[in-house]
Amino acid sequence: MRRRNFVLSGLACLVAPAVARAQHNHFESLRQPGRIDLPAEAEVQRFFDSPAPRAANQGRWVTRAPLPLPRSEMAWGTSWNGRMHVVGGYGEQRVDRPYHHIYDPATDLWIDAPPMPRGGNHVGVVADAGVVYAIGGFVEQNRTPYDECFAFDVATNAWRRIAPLDRARGAAAIVALDGLIHSIGGAMGSADRRSIDWHDVYDPKADRWTSRAPLPQARDHTGTVVVNGRIHVIGGRFDNFANNTALHHLYDPRTDRWSQRAPLPTARSGQGAAWYRNRIFVAGGEGTGRVFGQNEAYDPMTDRWEAYAPMTTPRHGLSVAVVGDAVHIAGGGPIVGGGVQSAVHEAFMLA
Repeated sequence: MRRRNFVLSGLACLVAPAVARAQHNHFESLRQPGRIDLPAEAEVQRFFDSPAPRAANQGRWVTRAPLPLPRSEMAWGTSWNGRMHVVGGYGEQRVDRPYHHIYDPATDLWIDAPPMPRGGNHVGVVADAGVVYAIGGFVEQNRTPYDECFAFDVATNAWRRIAPLDRARGAAAIVALDGLIHSIGGAMGSADRRSIDWHDVYDPKADRWTSRAPLPQARDHTGTVVVNGRIHVIGGRFDNFANNTALHHLYDPRTDRWSQRAPLPTARSGQGAAWYRNRIFVAGGEGTGRVFGQNEAYDPMTDRWEAYAPMTTPRHGLSVAVVGDAVHIAGGGPIVGGGVQSAVHEAFMLA
């Protein structure tokens, strides 16, 4: 791998929401080049209040090395072998970037990795068995999806094409379960953009897609994770963030059926989700006039939610992955919509 754009962070520091602007000059406009400070709108739009009961152990956020350049609308991140992969998204005044950055927590450095074969935003990503999958995405700003799919072999440091989706989509939830890759929900169309309930599964051995039971309610920009052999699809939006939802559905692959679980306390979309310390943590997101800093966690054993320390820098369209003993959140938009990108990288950890 080429090691350029190394960025060293200072000492990890404990920070609070009130001083989030300390990470200055880590932002960039989609409309014109050059770094900017955190926009004034961010102060007005940030929202932290959660109706969920507070957890006894609130946890803490620490600052880590910023992304080599401000990015947003990657939609999700993933990790493999102790490193975080961030693929695609908005950056440097375009919405169809093929960027691929890898974070190494041992050195607190970002590595420039081989870019995707094509650029896109809201690309669905997941890692499994030494391969990072990039499924679908948009070529315009949150619209006009494509059906192309790619696989990055970590050992050979190279991308290859795999079977395309039967139907183009972006902003879909992508997870790996029992050697299969699930694509759930998302959005299709350009001028007629709308959410979908499609649920398709890719078999890497056969290099083909098949259909499964659709998501009970069409939506995109969800937070989705695998826990104990089942898939949790949380929150998201119906067509746009004016129609955010708190829905929480559970899929059991053994029966090919969906069921409902306790709803997300704060309805939102464009949030990140990760399985950490026996909880599903859901952080960030956006809504009408709001960028969420809420960090709420779900306990599958009790079917209950609790509120934890909110994000230091509220963002949406971010990359989230568990690396080591922390939930890492990199990039994302600090104001509603895709007008501003960030290089901010912060990690949440419990004592």
